Amino acid sequence: MAEETRPQPPRAPEPMQVPVDETHIVAHYANFCRVTGTPEELIVDFGLNKQVAGTTPEPIQLTQRIIVNFFTAKRLAAALAMAVNRHEQAFGVLETDVQRRVVQQAKA
Repeated sequence: MAEETRPQPPRAPEPMQVPVDETHIVAHYANFCRVTGTPEELIVDFGLNKQVAGTTPEPIQLTQRIIVNFFTAKRLAAALAMAVNRHEQAFGVLETDVQRRVVQQAKA
């Protein structure tokens, strides 16, 4: 009797290793971002918010602008979500509401 072969489910494509050149990379710190866009592109501006709660508002100096198409933006969103999920699994949930963080720390 011939051995029956079952069809194999399609495999996900292997991620392609893309060579990168980091010789001209410049790193900047940002604790503020603004997202705007057009029907064709997403624009993400980054800057440094130097204000401490309760001080006189000072304009945030934007220092970097990244413009991507929506396909790249969707891939970036997925990569960021995966990185944040891994971080939270290792270190706990990140609370983005500043008021909740302050209250939680005061109770501890």
